[in-house]
Amino acid sequence: MKSADLVVIGGSAAGLQAAMVASRHYMIDSIIVIRQEEKVLVPCGIPYIFGTLGSADKNLMPDTLLGNAELIVDEATAVDRSSQTVSTARGETIGYKKLILGSGSRPIVPPIPGADLENVFTVRKDVGYLQQLQQVLAGAQDLVVIGGGFIGVEFADECRKLGLNVTIVELLPRCLQLVCTEDLCTRAEEKLREAGIRVITANGVKSILGDGKVDGVELSDGERLKTDVVIIGIGVAPNTELAREAGLEIGEQRGIKVDEYMMTTDPNIFAIGDCAETFSFFTGKPVPLRLASIATAEARIAVTNLFEPRRKNQGAMGVFSTKIGDLAIGVAGLHERAAAEAGFDVAISESAAVDKHPGSMPGAAQLSVRLVFERESRRLLGGETWGGPTAGEVVNTLAALISQGVTVEDVAFLQVGTHPALTASPLAYQIVSAAERALASAA
Repeated sequence: MKSADLVVIGGSAAGLQAAMVASRHYMIDSIIVIRQEEKVLVPCGIPYIFGTLGSADKNLMPDTLLGNAELIVDEATAVDRSSQTVSTARGETIGYKKLILGSGSRPIVPPIPGADLENVFTVRKDVGYLQQLQQVLAGAQDLVVIGGGFIGVEFADECRKLGLNVTIVELLPRCLQLVCTEDLCTRAEEKLREAGIRVITANGVKSILGDGKVDGVELSDGERLKTDVVIIGIGVAPNTELAREAGLEIGEQRGIKVDEYMMTTDPNIFAIGDCAETFSFFTGKPVPLRLASIATAEARIAVTNLFEPRRKNQGAMGVFSTKIGDLAIGVAGLHERAAAEAGFDVAISESAAVDKHPGSMPGAAQLSVRLVFERESRRLLGGETWGGPTAGEVVNTLAALISQGVTVEDVAFLQVGTHPALTASPLAYQIVSAAERALASAA
């Protein structure tokens, strides 16, 4: 029987990060990673396989990142907590001192009649499956994407580059509504329509039509859409079967229950990433946030705490970014609507400027920043940014500030480095300018 000081189940972002940190920084000598996939995809890069990248093989995480960990490509089928062993589909039994569950999630398939027809796809992290989707799209003319969140919007934008007639169907009144404020949702939809994508909102899918193979979609209002392919991208559900069968507790949001150290109800087992329950940085309540950035942060925390509690998880704030055409959007923490729903009384401040200086610099683009502060404490709760491609890194800066509990005064007097080819002018640096405006309005 094989055994290791640390066994990791799952080799996507969470499991890979856990193995990397354990090997490189904590010098754990014996590490085994068990994963089902021969090749592991970069999760956030999946939509870009179909337009920008052109191949799943260009969107892979290299196994060299595992360091000294032994890789076993197999399915973990059971965890025996009493003997501290993992059983696999190929009949292996692997012992562990500490176990990390990073078993991820699976796409949600709604109970829509016809969802099992040929050429109806979900967003699975499987190279062969996505290659099949790519082949089908190559011979298609019409595509319907069910779901207008980040995955749905990105798939639609990328597949439009293939020359397909693309339609997004979103049940909510706006695409991206769960994570963006109304004006950013509107901007995103405008960019989608500019690209030739039809956007249908406030409407659901009643049934997927076809005799064996999909040929149409019937909407809730009775309209019928002709289509050769359907992609369902409405979210994911955590893979918790191993944990349930092992007797571990499951949390309110259907993920494996963990404490602030990422420890499950068994002190020798930790859970990270999409399979684990996540709680809010702001309220401490469970939230259905499942992002690669959260998964990798949880992996680092879990490895730190394997043999003694050292570092607490402060909770997930949610940091998102995407790009639709030439419009980049980033969101960190709570936007105005989410803050109000969480019970905060907030103030809003905005600033816009060109992201290089002078504005005649090559590649310069307008970049806007919106800050959300708690009115009484003046603590930064959230931020949004939109415009040029620098939005992705600016929103990461906002996330760092939020995580440190800074106030509007702290942000207004923030010292930043600037460069003509890289940033906005120090006279108009968007984050600082927005905070200065908030101070002025409160004076």
